[in-house]
Amino acid sequence: MKNTKHIPHILLFMLLFGLGSCTKFLDENPTGSLTPSSSVTSPEIARAFANSAYSELTTLDQGSGGYGGNTAELMEFMSGKAFGNAQTESFRFYNLTYDAQSFYIDTWWQGLFYGVANCNLALQKIADIPMDTATKANLLAEVHTLRAFYYFYLVRMYGDVPIITDVVSDLNNVNPQRNPVKDVYDQVIIPDLLTAEASTLPWQDNTGKVSMGAVKSLLADVYLTYAGYPVQGGDQYYAESAKRSKEVMDNGGFILFPEYTDMIQPANKNKGEFIWQVQFAAGLSDNDLTAKALPQYQDIAVYSDEFGGLVPTTQFVKSYPDGDKRVQERQFYYTKYPRNGTTTDTVVLGGYYIYKWFDVSAVTNTAHSDLNYTIYRLADVMLMYAEASNRAEGSPNATAIAAVNAIRQRAKLPPISAMSQDEFEKEVWTQRYLELAYEGKIWFDMLRTRKVRNDITKQFDDFVGHTTVWGKTFTQNQLLFPIPLREINNNPNLVQNPGF
Repeated sequence: MKNTKHIPHILLFMLLFGLGSCTKFLDENPTGSLTPSSSVTSPEIARAFANSAYSELTTLDQGSGGYGGNTAELMEFMSGKAFGNAQTESFRFYNLTYDAQSFYIDTWWQGLFYGVANCNLALQKIADIPMDTATKANLLAEVHTLRAFYYFYLVRMYGDVPIITDVVSDLNNVNPQRNPVKDVYDQVIIPDLLTAEASTLPWQDNTGKVSMGAVKSLLADVYLTYAGYPVQGGDQYYAESAKRSKEVMDNGGFILFPEYTDMIQPANKNKGEFIWQVQFAAGLSDNDLTAKALPQYQDIAVYSDEFGGLVPTTQFVKSYPDGDKRVQERQFYYTKYPRNGTTTDTVVLGGYYIYKWFDVSAVTNTAHSDLNYTIYRLADVMLMYAEASNRAEGSPNATAIAAVNAIRQRAKLPPISAMSQDEFEKEVWTQRYLELAYEGKIWFDMLRTRKVRNDITKQFDDFVGHTTVWGKTFTQNQLLFPIPLREINNNPNLVQNPGF
């Protein structure tokens, strides 16, 4: 018998998997959990398995990594455009001294593979439950989308990763090797999304479940990334990306919010500009970023701690063009706020802080944030279309220019007109930086384009060789995170990424 001390932590979970969170759905002889051996037959149980596949979406935004820590901070620190005043060891990321034991490295790996495991079990069980054919196909489409989503993060963060698409039931299968990035896209991510695309999922879903709009948005992102680095699939995949993002723009249902502050109104969750979000509920499952992004110890909030865990660099905020509404007070950022419990005493914060996660009710009254974390919103998809169509067609078309101008118009910037392909691409990249800042997008844009917007020169540098405002220079080693040391130690078939 194989020595179980060599079973990786996450793969052992896949083997001994239980879904205690689904027990509330059980009507038939509940045993306390749903496992690979559970005998279940009702449509309600099928829905419960599908629901379980959503549970690890909170990996994108969860408290982790010590005081002031949240998983969302990792990509922002890595970009060199954020820091944490009191965040434990945050300096290791923006100083590029992190290693395979640094916090977040393991948290992300574990959460994403837990998500994959949930999806694999759900796909297996739902397929065997007798129910209406169309309903079953749509439940499976949700789960296929979620599995693709988890793997999309895994390949962008860690590169080659094990392909695990079945429930692990044999100890001989718990030490898998890494599969090439392209194979993960070709064998899992893209097929899963094409399966979901062929379903009859509703175009929108205001409860947070996967919709066809979400499928198209994710597929547009996947093809845009596949066309770029590291796969470099080519112009045909830019065209596939543009096709999906154009459908999101054309089919209706999603609109740009008139005001940026509409995005921090809990009443707007899963509506308007929001295509797909991670769900949070005040008092039940709070959005952790509201507290973690508060300025440290400034007494503007009712939270017991004001963490200062995620703070934008001054250089990045000052890189916005003159007149840009996004940097006006309490749009994307703020520099002052009334002292808690007063209406006349304003605290000048001494720097810029992120307003995108500022839940006014939570900060001033409840200390429980009801905001969702956004995966895709319309502005993101419009900029995907602009970039992808420009690459696919060799120059910007009228729709692409109009999409960029809609983003600029809301920011109170003058419209652009005809541009060369290269000029337009850099304009789109710039708008992605300025519009989607601190939403988990910039780092992945850096990786797929191998370009970095220099906050000082406002030009685009090559990724390898770019020096951040912290005086640290990106090398090839920063293109991938290390495989967590615990996984390397437990699985002799895993080979560490270069530099770690």
